[in-house]
Amino acid sequence: MRKTRTMGRLSLAAGLVVALFASGCGGPAPSGSDGDSDSGAIRMLTPIFEGADGKQVLEEQLKTFKSSHPKVTVEVDYTSYGKLNEKLTTSIASGRPYDVMLMGIGWIPPFAAKGALAPLDVRRDELGQRFNERVVDPGIYDGKVYGLPIMLDTRFGIYRKDLLAEANLTAPPRNFAELREYGRKLTRRDASGKLTRAGLDILSNDLRQTFLPLMWANGGDLFTADGKPAFDSPAAVGALQFMTDVVRTDRSEDFGFTQPGAASGPPLAQGRAAMMIGHNNVWQSIQESAPDLIKQDKIGFFMINNERLAIFQGGTLATVSAKSSHPGTAKALVDFLAGPGPSLAANQQRGNVPALKELASSEYVTGNKSVQFAMQNLDAAYSEGGVPAWLEIRGDFKAAIESALLGKKTPQQALAELAAKAQVAIDKG
Repeated sequence: MRKTRTMGRLSLAAGLVVALFASGCGGPAPSGSDGDSDSGAIRMLTPIFEGADGKQVLEEQLKTFKSSHPKVTVEVDYTSYGKLNEKLTTSIASGRPYDVMLMGIGWIPPFAAKGALAPLDVRRDELGQRFNERVVDPGIYDGKVYGLPIMLDTRFGIYRKDLLAEANLTAPPRNFAELREYGRKLTRRDASGKLTRAGLDILSNDLRQTFLPLMWANGGDLFTADGKPAFDSPAAVGALQFMTDVVRTDRSEDFGFTQPGAASGPPLAQGRAAMMIGHNNVWQSIQESAPDLIKQDKIGFFMINNERLAIFQGGTLATVSAKSSHPGTAKALVDFLAGPGPSLAANQQRGNVPALKELASSEYVTGNKSVQFAMQNLDAAYSEGGVPAWLEIRGDFKAAIESALLGKKTPQQALAELAAKAQVAIDKG
């Protein structure tokens, strides 16, 4: 089974964006369009269902869709999140956009603001009956629904119960102070000072996606209500200071010790880390690499908490192009992909969290404690994005965070410079 890929750094191709928006998001629909007629070819772009196994999963699901739309052909273009933005902008600027586009949480405002997406024929209150309210919000821009959620990928606290018990710690940490204290107690170094176990792993996860749940838990926000950067607030600075203290003061983790590729398998499974802020699919990775830890109930979870409870919520939404040649059928396909069959299949393939409430009782969810934990705590979930310039801003977080962790800048300086840079991108429109 393939591991979930985080929505890593994107390169927003400036030339493509200029071409996209100068051409009014691709101009008119291609000639030969038959509008809402339920026939013809639907072009779909997806960063999920990757690999041979994912392709097989999607093809099986599409057979069900085609049974009710026998004259429709679905042409699927598979890509990765790293290449998704370029493929989206290129297709729109060329005047031949995909009909159905799967994209990440935080991506709706950048594309909807420029008229690249079609509003879906559904009301927010209707979606609230099918999905958790926190899951619905990322698909909405300017009061209109543009995307339906298929899957979620969350980040929260994960720990080794047995390692905490060895240190006489009877419950997971409840706040930042305890998280640092536990990290210090659980860290192990040999006689030469070489790290052999990280007490708190904050580096194996994407740095932005570690910082954000800490920021939200500390009471901070990404943007103000009027769309200005807020991630340089005292609460946000406090979250980055926490990360900096874990590495530089407490020495609960060293750079390079837990990063991907440092060793095979998750550090938590190997005993190279006692706690981590990590992705929900760590459970699936542990099932594959160290199944006895699952059987012996040695893996536990905890919410990030200080001023409030928080978990990071990313995910994948299905959208329809504003210039689709088959808007009615494209919207039907989006609704189908967000339904129980495809959603469950997609999440099983990637070890992710279903967005639909009804899937909480599915065998897949009840057999995966990490996914259960995420679904039970979505009321405390926060999503990134929120402004049209987000895709330009998000890639700059890693360097800013690293500059603080490496001691090159203070957390205040790093975030203030990042916020100023972000404001320039926002002002450009």
